[in-house]
Amino acid sequence: MKLLFRILITAILALVISKLMKGVIIDEFTTALTVAIVLGLLNFFVKPILVLFTLPVTFFTLGLFLLVINAIIILLCDEFVDGFEVSSFWTAMLFSIILSLSQSLVYQITGDTK
Repeated sequence: MKLLFRILITAILALVISKLMKGVIIDEFTTALTVAIVLGLLNFFVKPILVLFTLPVTFFTLGLFLLVINAIIILLCDEFVDGFEVSSFWTAMLFSIILSLSQSLVYQITGDTK
């Protein structure tokens, strides 16, 4: 149940952010749900591998390179999901930052902790 709640929250937030941000397009709510699921899967399977391979760079940048990895995950999601478009790398990075911050805020408000 907690997983479904997180997917639903991510989908709603992604849809709202896409309406407010130029350069990010999500066609409809079902596409937003697909984006939330694909982002979850990419974060679970691909992100740890990317973090492992870029560990020295992440260490030297004091963790800031993780923002680049998050943007790459968003761009990968763009490739996999029809109806979800991100115009550039910098837009993906900004979308990732806003989505992460808004997720943290909503989870704090609802009392849903990891």
